[in-house]
Amino acid sequence: MEVKILEDSKDDMRIEIDNLTIAEIMRVYLNKDSAVTFAAWRRNHPTENPVLAFKTKGKTTKKALSDAIALLEKDLDVLSSDFKKLK
Repeated sequence: MEVKILEDSKDDMRIEIDNLTIAEIMRVYLNKDSAVTFAAWRRNHPTENPVLAFKTKGKTTKKALSDAIALLEKDLDVLSSDFKKLK
């Protein structure tokens, strides 16, 4: 997976991600954080990569992104554990 940081400031970040599914998952998990005031992705054309943009208040964008990834990893671990119990 390729990620390109287009804009990075303390409270505003734009990232180009080569996977639409990952962009949507990150949008959902970023919006779970009360410090994130805005999170959305867009792409100008279906042949272009989506750009995830988000803004924060009271937390840096890097910390918010890190927290979203940590929460996603935690949820995936629970899902994996529950799936193994089904066997």
